[in-house]
Amino acid sequence: MTKKWIYALEELGREHIDLVGRKCAHLGEMTKLGMHVPQGFAISVDGFERYMRETGLGARIATYFASKGPDIKKSVQSQMDASRAAKAMMTETPLPDEMADGIVRNYEALCARFGAPDMPVAVRSSGTVSMPGQMETYLHVRGAPEVLRRVHEVWESTFNTRAIAFRLEKGMPAYTAPIGVAVIRMVNAKSAGVILTVVPTTGDLDHAVIEGNWGLGESVVSGDITPDNFIVDKRTLAIERKVSRKTRWVISTGTGTAKADVPFHMQNAPCLDDAEIHELVRVALNVERHFGAPQDMEWVIDRDLLLPDSVVWVQARAAKYAAPRKEADADYIANQMARLFRQ
Repeated sequence: MTKKWIYALEELGREHIDLVGRKCAHLGEMTKLGMHVPQGFAISVDGFERYMRETGLGARIATYFASKGPDIKKSVQSQMDASRAAKAMMTETPLPDEMADGIVRNYEALCARFGAPDMPVAVRSSGTVSMPGQMETYLHVRGAPEVLRRVHEVWESTFNTRAIAFRLEKGMPAYTAPIGVAVIRMVNAKSAGVILTVVPTTGDLDHAVIEGNWGLGESVVSGDITPDNFIVDKRTLAIERKVSRKTRWVISTGTGTAKADVPFHMQNAPCLDDAEIHELVRVALNVERHFGAPQDMEWVIDRDLLLPDSVVWVQARAAKYAAPRKEADADYIANQMARLFRQ
């Protein structure tokens, strides 16, 4: 009997990181918390490994990397050459028919659930090890052939040069990476961005930070624009605002996404109102309590829905932040000097 390798998000939780990767496991966990998460399915790490095994590609790539010798760790050019070679091998190696049929069936079932043939979806990487920005995400993917192509390209992105370099630096095998893939329904985004339940530069745990822009969130996470910034007191919910002039956004084209000019009347307007900000903070603090650690979360506001349903969550992970100072520097030095003189 063939081992199961495609899962509905509702079947998953944080205990399944090794099975489907962090992103998919956390999306599943978020559904259990009653959060509004786009519906979809996860292709497991086993699916990627099955593709590599059944096509013989895994052995070919491993042999190629072994031929590069230990110098690959020191040579950026060697890593770039390895990236091109491995991705070329993958490009010329299609999915086995049975695997392709399995992905198509799940995509078509998702479309049928919403009564929308060729419904647009996001196809996102989901590594078992946190590697932000190392692998690819594709938005507004429409139709079964395109979904198959983008899943294949997400798998190929495990051999991006920066991903190979990351694995070598961490002492991981350079020739493979355990990766899952999330295929989730696209949201009709009014605005999008990130929220951190800690101030990352100072480690301030009393405030949450929200950054956002009109349209899809890629303009925020890519650093292409200066986003709106909202700092929220986690106890009183008081909001400190810094609204930027936002001249560019990422929008859906119907067959993909594109960067475009923000309409003039929206450029200086905040991308979130107070009610939306408070709802983002409310949910993010619940997730922080659930996981027992500050969170870094991606959100989208669906223009077709009303609060609270309009707030849609597409990722949650542990936040990276500076260690908080217990005392102001001057007070800390004074206290240390006093302690020394008492000894």
